[in-house]
Amino acid sequence: MILIAIITLGGIGIVSSSLLYIASRKFEVYENPLIAQVQEVLPAANCGGCGYPGCSGFASACVNVHSLDELFCPVGGADVMAKVAMILGKDTANADPKIAVVRCNGNCEARPRANLYDGTQNCAVASSLYGGETGCSYGCLGYGDCVSTCAFGAIHINPSTRLPEVIEDKCTSCGACVKACPKNIIEIRNKGPKSRRIYVSCVNKDKGGIARKSCSNACIGCRKCEKECPFEAINVTNNLAYIDSRKCRLCRKCVAVCPTHAIHELNFPLRKEVTAIGETKAKEKTN
Repeated sequence: MILIAIITLGGIGIVSSSLLYIASRKFEVYENPLIAQVQEVLPAANCGGCGYPGCSGFASACVNVHSLDELFCPVGGADVMAKVAMILGKDTANADPKIAVVRCNGNCEARPRANLYDGTQNCAVASSLYGGETGCSYGCLGYGDCVSTCAFGAIHINPSTRLPEVIEDKCTSCGACVKACPKNIIEIRNKGPKSRRIYVSCVNKDKGGIARKSCSNACIGCRKCEKECPFEAINVTNNLAYIDSRKCRLCRKCVAVCPTHAIHELNFPLRKEVTAIGETKAKEKTN
């Protein structure tokens, strides 16, 4: 009886293994070995900033496209894309470095609290319930959804202003904070030469008087910046100015004419103040 049982179980095992082998060969899915090679040089952040579900999806996309011009790994940057291009023997475009920018200038002084929220300290929840604790329904809620979603510790809430601040050296422009913000105040923009950039730090689309009443730092849609820009890089739509980083030449003329200081300039050298004596000397030279 024992011998029969052993023979029976052995037979079942042989038949089962044979069926599994046949099935594995029949339904085998071929994977290009280049995908594994590409994935090996990727940073394994799986942040989704590239637009694909993780590094494996991005590696597969790189292998299957004819050109890498439309693909970019925000975490690895140009160095990683150069390695990918070398593995695949494809050309890659030199993408401009990008960074997350917080487009809200409504600090506690400019945007005083009008009510007190006593619910869940979560931006998504608070946004679905009401406009916020201040008169500006467009501004940052300050509960830190962007902070908790950042896998690189590149953003934090300033306790004084209650606004998010981006740490440039840590930001990989993965876009996780952009997706987490229910108010859409975080944007991925070109980092700019020497990390210099100019942008409108406001998303308020109310008319000028209403916007200014809710936040003294708000863009009021006066169009002074639009008229001042010699490169047509600024456009005012729905009472809100927006600076196109692709057209902006960083001349900073718009910064000087903004009456509410809604336009921010980052990492520029200090402006040289023109004294009365200097102006007099300049006039004398021209005369």
